[in-house]
Amino acid sequence: MDNSDGARSALIVGAGIAGLTTAIALARRGWLVEVIETGAEGAAAGWGLSLTGPSLRALDGLGLADQCLATGYGMSVITNVDANGVANPIELPRLIGQDRPAMAGIARPELHRILRTGALRLGARIYYGLSVSHLDQGDGQVRAELTDATVRTVDLLVGADGIRSVVRDLIGRPTPIRYHGQMVWRALVPRPDWATSIHTFAGTGHQTGVVPISPSQAYVFLTENQVRPDVLPDADLAPRMGDLLAPFSGRVAEIRPQVARSDSVIRRPAQTAFVDTSWSDGTSIVIGDAAHAPSPQMASGAALAIEDGLVLAQELDRCQDTRKALKAFMDRRRERCAVLVKTSVAIASLEQEQRHRDSYPLIEACHQRMALPA
Repeated sequence: MDNSDGARSALIVGAGIAGLTTAIALARRGWLVEVIETGAEGAAAGWGLSLTGPSLRALDGLGLADQCLATGYGMSVITNVDANGVANPIELPRLIGQDRPAMAGIARPELHRILRTGALRLGARIYYGLSVSHLDQGDGQVRAELTDATVRTVDLLVGADGIRSVVRDLIGRPTPIRYHGQMVWRALVPRPDWATSIHTFAGTGHQTGVVPISPSQAYVFLTENQVRPDVLPDADLAPRMGDLLAPFSGRVAEIRPQVARSDSVIRRPAQTAFVDTSWSDGTSIVIGDAAHAPSPQMASGAALAIEDGLVLAQELDRCQDTRKALKAFMDRRRERCAVLVKTSVAIASLEQEQRHRDSYPLIEACHQRMALPA
């Protein structure tokens, strides 16, 4: 990196939501930013996600909220339908103004496109098929050896490389990844006319739901309870998901045939991780799922990741001493992130006990807490 003009430099490991958001937030403040990613350009895991109010608030701070709303599907209510067919709507707080939705569903590839374009426009450089293999500290900087045998010496290294973070291990923060007895299925389908907000449906064994991600598309999710985290052949996924949806009636039964013949079904374990010790060694830090990965029940993993990027840049802007800035970042983020991870685990437990009605107040209370400033 050419930092002859005295600009501070950052190397971000991971070009997912947390990494690209951090790249944008730092580049906006004059940092020289490089991002490295092990995956291929344009790859995005999963079909869609929910940008809750805190996500949109943080994106608005980066000037990107309206792009996401225009590409995705805005909404303000989550309607939870229990096993008896009783609807329990949750009105979500509107954090970016009463004239804009409280949240949005969006296709993952579209969100990644918006973030990647934003980072590149600000001068960040992104390299694919590349990771970090070794780190050394010295003189307030970090020396990073990359997997292509090149070296970067930067003022800050950010590990935004997910729940199985390499950076987390390199800075000596081994963290268990916990599986919570659930496999989460998702299938891309045409958006049903009635799906104008998120709908969840509790069953006697599993729970399912529909999340609109554009005017024309939605994804169906299903949480399979008390199952081992095994791997199924791709050809078995759609018919198996269709079988799991068979006990549901009404609106779920209407969309079940589309799921059963879909060619876009994925299945992932519900896992969590939380770094109980410091997230930083002074010049390197882990953020996003590398530091605090929730299970998907609160649909807020993206919110934490986006907030992390913005808050990290804010604290580095306030304080030129990187070590002090990273500590201030952790002081702001630790409790908030811990609460969300713990809440997601509690909801997963209630779901497996078929205590869905007990989970709804917990979900609403956590959304209200997340609405507080980051």
